Parts: sequence; structure tokens; C-alpha cells
Amino acid sequence: MTVVEPFGLSARDQALEADVQAGLAAVEEGLLEATKSEVPFIQEAAQHLLRAGGKRFRPLLVMLAAQFGDPYAPGVVPSAVVVELTHLATLYHDDVMDEAEVRRGVPSANARWGNSLAVLTGDFLFARASHVLADLGPDAVRIQAQAFERLVTGQILETAGPRDGRDPIDHYLDVLGGKTGSLVAVAGRLGALMAGADETVVDVLTQYGERLGVAFQLADDVLDIASDSHESGKTPGTDLREGVPTMPVLRLRERAGRLGEPDDLALCELLDSDLTDDARHAEALARLRVHPALEQARRDTVRYAEEARAVLAPLPQCGAKEALVELCDAVVHRAG
Repeated sequence: MTVVEPFGLSARDQALEADVQAGLAAVEEGLLEATKSEVPFIQEAAQHLLRAGGKRFRPLLVMLAAQFGDPYAPGVVPSAVVVELTHLATLYHDDVMDEAEVRRGVPSANARWGNSLAVLTGDFLFARASHVLADLGPDAVRIQAQAFERLVTGQILETAGPRDGRDPIDHYLDVLGGKTGSLVAVAGRLGALMAGADETVVDVLTQYGERLGVAFQLADDVLDIASDSHESGKTPGTDLREGVPTMPVLRLRERAGRLGEPDDLALCELLDSDLTDDARHAEALARLRVHPALEQARRDTVRYAEEARAVLAPLPQCGAKEALVELCDAVVHRAG
């Protein structure tokens, strides 16, 4: 058994591994080419997070989805470049909104160059993604545009919060479907579509990507509480400090409202206080790490990963399908 980097996905099929490794290498070259600029500073800023590494989760899904058609079709690698460039662009913008200082183990672009330049660099990456996308045809442009609309809508819904009477957890899952699920769904969809896979297969891989994307973000929610910065590449408790509601916090609040236990209510009160204070932030993080709400958030991650796995049932048995199943396991493993 060998391992397909960078996500740690094991592959028992040597031909599959070779295809995926070659595809990911070509994507990496495509990303570097797409982020070049005649202006040295723009290139440095655009390649800042790219060179810091990353899991390349979405390009990996594109490569695996393409196995259900012609994995060597000319649109496969560019579609993976488009999806990853779009994802990178959102990271620049997210870090500005969250006032994050670290991303992928390096200073965030906003911490290094300021908010304005970080936002503009994200815009530059969106522009380059659109340039690559234009060569993939009107269907691909439409798919990406729809996903981008959902992504932005999810971000707006997160910022606005749930409307009166809406369950905060249901609202949050809708947010994740837009912010994360939509782009992961596009990775599955474009990979299969560009490879000429059957329409039924394209639909299955789109649904799979949507659910896996939500599971992936839920795992990130758990990591934000449970991990150290070495594991996650980000400062632990970033969302907590900024008052961004994630699943562990939402599960805590739901439990506090339902059971009314003094310890839960006290922790909610702590979370509502000024967590820019390092001592309060450290206390909140420590208490959440041992709270049942964190385990409930892990179970939520498992549920979405299992839904993603179930969606794959109609696909023919092959190495790529086994790898997609294992990708579900890898996402769950991230959440502990």
C-alpha cells in the first residue's frame, strides 16, 4: 500500500496512484503558472499561500472523479487549477474578515501586507481562475458561477446570522453547504464532466462532493478547538476569538438551552465575553476541549462523511471508488 500525498490517501492501485500523482503535479505547475505576474510584488503575494503548501483536497477530488471517464482529457487539470485558485482566493478574503494572523503555518497575507492588499490579491486570484475557466467552455463557466454565488451567499448568511425563529444549527449547515460544500461539489462535478463521464456519474460525484465538503468543514471546526497550531497550520481558537459560531459552540448553546446546566450556562457566558483577552480565550478553549459539545461536533462530522460514502453506492467498483470511500475516512480522522 502506498500513499497519495498530500492528503494522506492510501492507494492499493499503482496505476491509479500514478495517474493521481501525475495529475496533482500538473496542477501544481498550473497553479504556479496562473499566479505569475510581470509585477514582482503581485506574484509574491499571489503565491504566498500557494507556496506555503496545503492539502490540495479539491484538486485530489478532481483527479479521482476524472477516473470515471478519461483522466487524461485536456480539461481535467485546468478544472482542478480553477477550483484550487478559487479556494485560495477565498482564504485571502476569509483571513481579512477573521483578522487571522496565521495560515498554513505562515503569516497570513493580511498580517504581512495589510487588509487592502490581501483583499486585492484574492481578487487577482479570482481573475486568474476566470481566465483559465474561459477555455473550458460555457457549461464550466456556468457551473463555477453558480458555485461562486452559493459560496458568497453562504458567507453573507454566516455574517448576517440566522433569522428569527430559525434553528442556529440548521442555519449553520446551510452556511457550510454554501461556503465549503459548493466548491467541493464543483471539484467532483468538473472532474467527471471534463473527463466525459456519464451524466449519472457526474450527478453522484457532485452530491458526494457537497456532503464531503460539509464534513471537511465540520472537521475544521473540531480542529479549531482541539488541535494545536502545528496540526492545523492556524492559531487555535481563531473562530472562537472572533466570535464566529462553529459547530462545537452551537452544540454547546443548544445543550445549555435544553438542559440549563450551570456549567454549560457559565461557559456560554464566558464565550459571550471579550475573548480578545488571552486569559479568557485560553480558558474558553480549555473548557471546550473537554466538553461533550466537542464530541457531538465530531459525530456531526461522521454523519456527513457517512452520507457522502452512501451516495457513492451506484458507482462501479474500482480503485477510484475505493479511494473516494477512503477520503471520507480521512476527513473523519482529521476530526479525531
